[in-house]
Amino acid sequence: MQLFFASDINEKTTQYVFDKTESKHIVRVLRKRAGDILFIINGKGLLIESEITIANDKNCTVVVKSIEKKDKTYSYKLHIGIAPTKNIDRFEWFLEKATEIGIDEITPILSEHSERKILKMDRLHKIVESAAKQSLQYHFPKLNEAVTFNKFIQNASAKNLYIAHCEPTEKKYLKNLTQNNKDIIILIGPEGDFSSDEIHQALEKNYVPISLGESRLRTETAGIIAVATVAINN
Repeated sequence: MQLFFASDINEKTTQYVFDKTESKHIVRVLRKRAGDILFIINGKGLLIESEITIANDKNCTVVVKSIEKKDKTYSYKLHIGIAPTKNIDRFEWFLEKATEIGIDEITPILSEHSERKILKMDRLHKIVESAAKQSLQYHFPKLNEAVTFNKFIQNASAKNLYIAHCEPTEKKYLKNLTQNNKDIIILIGPEGDFSSDEIHQALEKNYVPISLGESRLRTETAGIIAVATVAINN
């Protein structure tokens, strides 16, 4: 099934006009015509079956035929706070794969050792959107603006709080902690790891130190393993 995204479509919509970019894609690239059926999602759980009434490459118009509410494809709630990588391609890869596996919220974290402070959020949102459509995720993950480490741990809350770091201290394996845990936050640090002070701050906020395995992992790899571990255990 090919899906089209429209964030502003809702249950009361009876007719919808795509913007110029999407209209051009539908009419010129995909060669859709009046009478063709399009399936539209809004990223909030709706699947809309529609029929093209005006096949114009500037304002393609559809009429809504049916609306279906779709559940998430997984039962847990997962929020990952992760430091953006110096090589932005790696961070974009994490966003894509985490979306495909199943994640509810992603927050880029700026920590003491972060090597990347600036993000092009429009591009990152498009990567999440594309990955969600490709993997038939009707509920898109929320991608937040970047925040400092301190602000994140002050404001974010969940029943189960975990921090992955590389310091040689006692840790528990994430795979042994997340079975049937439905409300989870996991912190993943930058290439240079979280600072000792940041780790101490997290522990004071009741974050549990975790291990993702015996290997020393890149940031984006650690993020994917964390998401996959939660998915497998639930």
